[in-house]
Amino acid sequence: MPTNKNALIRYKYLDRLLSDHHHYYSIHDLTEKVNDKLEDDGFERVTQRCIEKDLLNMQGLFSAPIEHEKKNGKNRIFYWNRSFSIFTQEMSCEERNLLREVLSTIGQFDGLENFKWLDDFKIGLGIEERRQIISFSNNPYLQNSNLLGTLFDNISNEVVIRLSYHTFNDNTIRSIDFHPYLLKQYNDRWFLLGAADTDQKILNFALDRIDKVEPLPEKKYTECPDDIYDRFEDIVGVTLYEDRQVEHIVCWVNDASKGYVNTKPIHESYTPYKGEKENQLHEQYPQLDGGLFFSIDCIPNFELIRELCSFGGNLVVLSPESIRDEIKNRLKAHLSQYQD
Repeated sequence: MPTNKNALIRYKYLDRLLSDHHHYYSIHDLTEKVNDKLEDDGFERVTQRCIEKDLLNMQGLFSAPIEHEKKNGKNRIFYWNRSFSIFTQEMSCEERNLLREVLSTIGQFDGLENFKWLDDFKIGLGIEERRQIISFSNNPYLQNSNLLGTLFDNISNEVVIRLSYHTFNDNTIRSIDFHPYLLKQYNDRWFLLGAADTDQKILNFALDRIDKVEPLPEKKYTECPDDIYDRFEDIVGVTLYEDRQVEHIVCWVNDASKGYVNTKPIHESYTPYKGEKENQLHEQYPQLDGGLFFSIDCIPNFELIRELCSFGGNLVVLSPESIRDEIKNRLKAHLSQYQD
């Protein structure tokens, strides 16, 4: 199905052009005509590469009979079946049920203007409402949640943006030209990841720290050279410090919380110790009665320390010493605030 409102609109324009009985269009012609329609309807122009991807999506998603032909020195693109339209196909019962649930799930982004097209899409497809049967975590008090729709469109359409933002500790407004790659949710907050236009360094911004988003369609968009998801393999949360190495972190958790840690590991590298290794650690730390010893391998960051501290006295970090010291210092500072 189309990924966003603008994609659906472009598919509609392309569908008409490809089924035109009287004209044949090259990829350049299709790009120009679609952009003319987008501008007339108040939308942003797109690149020829975007139109090429749209054609591939139409073939993959709707089995559109798109033909490429070279004639009189000109490449022509058209439907070999001119009566075909992606908007007149019948859906099976299974497809309709699946689409209903997908739309219902995406529709949980309440109050996002750029997602209101979902309602029109459902009406156009004749999909009736029914009781929601899957629900995801949602923070109704998240600041700037209205930016989700705007950023979703810019990422999908590969548009460079100018971000105006401020940091947690400073309300000074700064700006950066940015190539957006991913919207990621963590701990009921949304983060935007992408590359700085100046040096292509990967950065992340919390949505509640973004003050303004301005599209820069005249700038060439640069795709992420690597898989953006690889950045999250060795960390908890979204903050990756490029100058830090993966640490082997050994912990103990008491009986009250070991079931929680077992069923919801702090990191995917979670390894519980059993047998001889467990016996060795009990001998080394006789004051830790019962419970569970385990290890994780990840790069220390703010989110990891906060997660480890959230267990309070139920969890003890045994090594490395650097993380033990950081947690001890935090707990001491915390305790001092409660002392008269």
